[in-house]
Amino acid sequence: MKELNKKVFLTIFAILTVFLLISLVILNLQSYRREYENVRRNLNILYDHGMFFKPRDDMNEKPEDAPDIENMMIIDYEVYTVMIANGEVDKVFAHGNISSDFDAVSTAGKILKSHNQDTVKIGNLYFSKYSFNYIKDESIVIVNDSSVAKKLRTLLLESVLIFLVLDAVILLISRLITSWITKPARDAFDRQTEFIADASHELKTPLAVIMASSDELVADESNVKYIENIKYESDRMNRLISGLLDLSKLEEGATKDSYKNENLSKIVEKNCLAYEGVAFEQGVTIDTDIEDDITFKCSKEDMEKLSATLLDNAVKHSYKDTTVKVKLSKSKGAIVLKVINTGDPIKEGDEEKIFERFYRADKSRSRSDNRYGLGLAIAKKIVTNHNGTIKAYSKENTTTFKAEFKI
Repeated sequence: MKELNKKVFLTIFAILTVFLLISLVILNLQSYRREYENVRRNLNILYDHGMFFKPRDDMNEKPEDAPDIENMMIIDYEVYTVMIANGEVDKVFAHGNISSDFDAVSTAGKILKSHNQDTVKIGNLYFSKYSFNYIKDESIVIVNDSSVAKKLRTLLLESVLIFLVLDAVILLISRLITSWITKPARDAFDRQTEFIADASHELKTPLAVIMASSDELVADESNVKYIENIKYESDRMNRLISGLLDLSKLEEGATKDSYKNENLSKIVEKNCLAYEGVAFEQGVTIDTDIEDDITFKCSKEDMEKLSATLLDNAVKHSYKDTTVKVKLSKSKGAIVLKVINTGDPIKEGDEEKIFERFYRADKSRSRSDNRYGLGLAIAKKIVTNHNGTIKAYSKENTTTFKAEFKI
């Protein structure tokens, strides 16, 4: 259920965040594009008003339609028209909002030294100090980009602040929407969990009576087969009910206050010793590599169940005359438990499915072995309740189960 809530929340949050981000990016791009076009238009102001503001070689006077450069006004931009005579600055005309900290003459001098042909240059308007249009031997139109850059950077900063504020609002909205969407599934899941727990509890009493009664029956040649069947099936049902109760209890969540610092090294080592007899019957040996005195704040009962489940799974799925390796170590701020066996590999695509309840990769064999697909589901729930992760993977005939706990 937590996974469903997480996926729904992340999906809603990601969609709304991306939509907000795209909107703000488009806003800034449009603003940049508008400022860029305005700067470009101002740089081409002489072309737009008729280039010939002074006499050409074949003209004695300026054309009547030539612009009045000295009195030309430009709104919101700081523009300078620099007249060039014999490769030197002759006159400077200022248009628009003029600032005292921009030296148009010095800037024009730099442009004359670094460029010797017709050049139009518009820099990155977020950072550039000026843009210019250099018409060789005629004029230089310079736009002071400082005010433009300030305007664009202010909008960018405002956009970032708006994004942070609205994204926090989106976070809250996403949680509310997630809660609303998943409520029916959550209610159904809770009812299912409650039903399984109640049914399992109710079944335990009559099952206990059946098992006790079968033990009291006197076996003879006529009924020995039936008594053995009763005991066998009762034992199978008892395993199933116990697994369901364990899983139901774990799914209710763990009370972290009940956790205590336990010596995980001793817990794992003890289980390995206990399973040596079971492994011997299967023709399997257990080899341990356990770091001493690894302590971990946890439920001792759950850690015993986890290591026992992984050992049991590894032993029962190992080839005869092979070794199950159990490794426990501290690494990079985490405790890592690995159980490695040699046997049939996990089918590709089943690496996650094997941790689902009632999932059995080999259904025929699992049924004959009294396995119901609850063990690994219980193991995963134990790990997640301790804020850890568990995964399984196979390489050729070697299968590894790895549980990792952050410390």
